[in-house]
Amino acid sequence: MNDLAVIESILRDRHHFFTEIRDGVELRAKMRAMLISCVAFFALYGAVMGSTHSLLQALSSAVKLPLLFLATLLVCAPTLYFFNVLYGSNQSLTQNVTLILTAITVTAVLLLSFAPISLFFLLTTSQYQFFKLLNVAIFAISGGMGVVFLSQGMRIVSSSGRTGESARRWVLRLWMVVYAFVGSQMAWTIRPFIGAPSMDFELFRQLGGNFYVNIFASLGEILGFFVVR
Repeated sequence: MNDLAVIESILRDRHHFFTEIRDGVELRAKMRAMLISCVAFFALYGAVMGSTHSLLQALSSAVKLPLLFLATLLVCAPTLYFFNVLYGSNQSLTQNVTLILTAITVTAVLLLSFAPISLFFLLTTSQYQFFKLLNVAIFAISGGMGVVFLSQGMRIVSSSGRTGESARRWVLRLWMVVYAFVGSQMAWTIRPFIGAPSMDFELFRQLGGNFYVNIFASLGEILGFFVVR
């Protein structure tokens, strides 16, 4: 299956795409095409993020951003599968992974669409904390839309009744929380992606603190409360 054809099918005819996942049509081909697309799109956006600092940072971020999403997928996919099984779903693990990959692919496509905006602010502002928060907002929007697609896909693929529908929603909400925490901690572990202009290039930084404290600190610096690195 052509990589771009998969993306067009997801965006233009998602109901048909999810129906094929439910029926088990070419799941491996879909997964392979989405993996290739995700890696390419995340790498491009990662390069834009890292170009705020240096060529080495751009290359590093181009590798680490696809790694971030795929590693989070590997960690969280079994959780969604077993929760679905617990609540009576008949989806296979391959169907679950394909659904999650669909959400990640949508996220990757939207990130790529935001790349010109990110590049514009990269060229027109020198404030590192603002650019970091801008990218956090872009990831939140893109990831949120990916979750919307995942919810739609689970509703179509699942054959549960009204009671099962309610359970599915709770399973998805719980999994979203788990995915967000795992993803943010994974991002914090393999940072930096942007690279502070006042610091030399680092492939990884020492562990310490956490993602959420750093985001609040960045917001505090923009508002003039204090300065963070």
